[in-house]
Amino acid sequence: MSSSPPSSSPNDPTSDPKSSPTVTKKNHNKYRKPKPWDNDTIDHWKQEAWKPEYMNGSLLEESSFATLFPKYRETYLRQTWPLITRSLDSHKISCTLDLLEGSMSVSTTRGTVDPYIILKARDLIKLLARSIPAEQALKILNDDLQCDVIKIGGLVRNKERFVKRRQRLVGPDGATLKALELLTNCYILVQGNTVAVMGGYKGLKEARNVIVECFKNVHPVYNIKRLMIKRELAKDSKLANVDWERFLPSFTKKNVQTKKPKKVTTKKEYTPFPPAPTKSKIDIQLDTGEYFVNEREREASKKREKVLKASKNAGEKRKENEKVYDKSFKGVEKETVGDVEREEEGVSDLLDKVNGKLGKKRKMEGEGVGDFIEGGEEGVRKKKKEKKEKKEKKEKKEKK
Repeated sequence: MSSSPPSSSPNDPTSDPKSSPTVTKKNHNKYRKPKPWDNDTIDHWKQEAWKPEYMNGSLLEESSFATLFPKYRETYLRQTWPLITRSLDSHKISCTLDLLEGSMSVSTTRGTVDPYIILKARDLIKLLARSIPAEQALKILNDDLQCDVIKIGGLVRNKERFVKRRQRLVGPDGATLKALELLTNCYILVQGNTVAVMGGYKGLKEARNVIVECFKNVHPVYNIKRLMIKRELAKDSKLANVDWERFLPSFTKKNVQTKKPKKVTTKKEYTPFPPAPTKSKIDIQLDTGEYFVNEREREASKKREKVLKASKNAGEKRKENEKVYDKSFKGVEKETVGDVEREEEGVSDLLDKVNGKLGKKRKMEGEGVGDFIEGGEEGVRKKKKEKKEKKEKKEKKEKK
C-alpha cells in the first residue's frame, strides 16, 4: 500500500507560508552529489596543454576553413608563407595559399591529434588577413592566447565622426592604445573597420568593453583610469572579496550644447505633383513665334538686340563719367590723421582762397594786379587821394 503524506489542516498556521513569521528558503542543492572539481584549490580558468595520449585514434572527418585577404597583403603573405606552413605542419595541419582567388585555407589531416587546433589555425589565417605580422599571429597557436576581431564599422553612422573616434582610440603617437595594451596584457591592432585583439579571456573582455564604449562617445581615458585603479586594488589581498565600486570613479555624461548650423534649411511643402520640366530652346521659340521665322530674319533680330543693348550700356557709362565732372560736386572729404580731422579742399575752395573770399573776405573794389605790385595798401590810398583832388578841381572850375 502506498502511504499518502499527512494532509495539513486549514487552521494550522504553519501550513500557510505568508502567515508564518519566518519563511525558510528552498535548498536547490539538496539532491546534488559532490563532484570531484568542487574544490577551492583547483584553478578552473587554468588551461592545460594538450597531450597526444589524450586521443587514441585519428579524426574521422576532415574540417577546413578559408578566408579572403586584401590585394595589398599578397606580397607579404607570399614571403612569410614558408614560415606559416612549417609552424602548422608541426601541429599536423595543412594550409594552402591561393593567389588567384586571394584566399587562404587550412584543413585537418589524418595525423591531426588535437581536435581544437583547427580552430586555432582558423584564427591564424583570420589575423593574417587583418594585417597582423606573421610572428605575432603565430602566437595564437598557443593554448594561453585567444583572439577577438571587433567590428567597429557599424557602430557610428557618420564617417567623419567614426574617423575622429578611431583616432581617439589610438591616441597621440599611439599612446592611448599602448596604455590599453599594458593594462589588459593584449596585443591590439586598429585596421580599417575592425580592431584585432590577442590575449587572455579576461584581457579580451576588458579591451572589447573599452573599444566599444569609445565608439559610443565615452573617452578611453576614463576606462583606462578605472582599469589602473582595479590593477592596484587587485594587489591588496584584503580587498579580494570586497565590492570595488566605491573605489572606482563614476563619470556622468554632460549635455554639451552643439553649435547651430549657419545655414538653416526650411522644408518645402510636400506636393504629390512633380515639378514642371524646363523648357528647351525650341519650346521657347515656339512660344514667341520665332521658330516660324526665316534664319536671316532671326539673325537680323539678334543683331538688332545686340546693338540696342550696347547703346543702352554706353549711355549708362556716359552718365557715370559725367557725374565725376559735375559742377555741383564739391570734393570735400574728411580724413583723420591721428586725432586731428583734416578737410581735403576741393577746386572751388582753392579758387575762393585765391580771390580772397575766405579768411577775412577783404573787398577789393576796382583793384588790379598793378595796384598790388606798386605798393600794396599805400599805393591804393595815394590813388584815392589823387582822385579826390581831381574831383575838387573840377568842381571849382564849374563854380567859376
